[in-house]
Amino acid sequence: MNYVNQTNPGKLARSVSIIGVGCTPFRETLNDPETAGYTEGDLFGYAALSAMEDAGITPKDVDFYYHGCASPLNGSNYLTPNMQVAEWIGMRGKPSVHHSEACCTGYLAVDQAMKDVASGKYDCVLTACVEFGDALAIQGKPAHMRKKFSFEEFQISTEWLSDNAYTRHLLCNIGHDNGAAWYQQRHGLSTKQIDDALCMLAVNARHNALGNPLAIDHTEESLYETAARNAGFDDVLEYMESPYNPKVGGIMRISGLEHKCDGAAAVIVAATDWAISRGLPHTPIEILGVGNAALEASNPFLEVAGTIEATRQVYNATGVKPEEIDLMYVNDFIISSQLLAAEITGYIPEGEAWKYVMEGRTNIDGDKPINPNGGRTAFGHAHAASGLADFYDAVKQMRGEAFKPIRKVPRTVFLRGFGGGQNLCNIIIRTKG
Repeated sequence: MNYVNQTNPGKLARSVSIIGVGCTPFRETLNDPETAGYTEGDLFGYAALSAMEDAGITPKDVDFYYHGCASPLNGSNYLTPNMQVAEWIGMRGKPSVHHSEACCTGYLAVDQAMKDVASGKYDCVLTACVEFGDALAIQGKPAHMRKKFSFEEFQISTEWLSDNAYTRHLLCNIGHDNGAAWYQQRHGLSTKQIDDALCMLAVNARHNALGNPLAIDHTEESLYETAARNAGFDDVLEYMESPYNPKVGGIMRISGLEHKCDGAAAVIVAATDWAISRGLPHTPIEILGVGNAALEASNPFLEVAGTIEATRQVYNATGVKPEEIDLMYVNDFIISSQLLAAEITGYIPEGEAWKYVMEGRTNIDGDKPINPNGGRTAFGHAHAASGLADFYDAVKQMRGEAFKPIRKVPRTVFLRGFGGGQNLCNIIIRTKG
């Protein structure tokens, strides 16, 4: 994996911290009459204003805001969606930018805001993302009039992630297996061992999300054990490896793919000294550093190569060691990402992640928790918004305010972002003091 060009980020010019977070429930909005008419402004505004309230600030305190959406034309029929939400969040006339980096949008949202504040240009920046991953905009109709975003239409939209002139589109079916096949071959796992591990990851994700009111799969009925009993199975793994959970390639099963939905999340980023001087309600969560890589879809095992490079950068920039990480979040719209990222970052020893999964050690109550919110398969995947939803959950865990806390309040958290066939973004945050 040495074919990737390297870069070496420098130190930040000043300390930058997260001072507020907000997140909507992740839902299939059209399935609920209370949310069926929601617009992008409704969701974005809910998350942004919640983050400001959490930070103890008002819109007047915010110097600049970012609007992230993975597919604004597809989801909202907007060319400049950042301008369509200004009135909703009290930001009339304030400067703003829209950006889109597929499923990595939420992580790069934090990166961009951090750089603005670290440079000294702004003291306080709002960065928020919104996505209708389950409710498609109807061309020529107002934004509140939507239709269900079918899986067939979603499959078509994933072709936009590749250079269609020169690149073979491999995201689905073959692409689903890419990371899992790499991991299986690297560690010599049998077909049964990799299948068990991937299925157990999905089972564990539903348990992590259980009871979290923001997660789309948060009820007892959502648990795979419930589905197994209803289908007449005594063993949940037997159910998971049956035709009830079909394969979508040679290795991956449907349970290991994202539960696409609608949602928004927001983070307030500020100069640490500015936040402390104002006596804001929460201890700042400092952004220690960021590592980035970007690879076009034709690159083999791009997730592996990009994660290696982004990890090298963030550890070099921060001086943090893997053993200092208390909690990890992984963008796992393909659930095998947890295995890859946990080992590449050193959070779990090489070749051991699949064993940790089978032993329950990566669960919310384990000693090496990953995605205590349930990740993309259980918390839900509102594409651009999901990265910021991870930050929301991480900050709540670090404050001791999480719906379901891990074993101990974490001080240092590693977040690994990944977008379809392009961006990798690794970020380390730490409670100040």
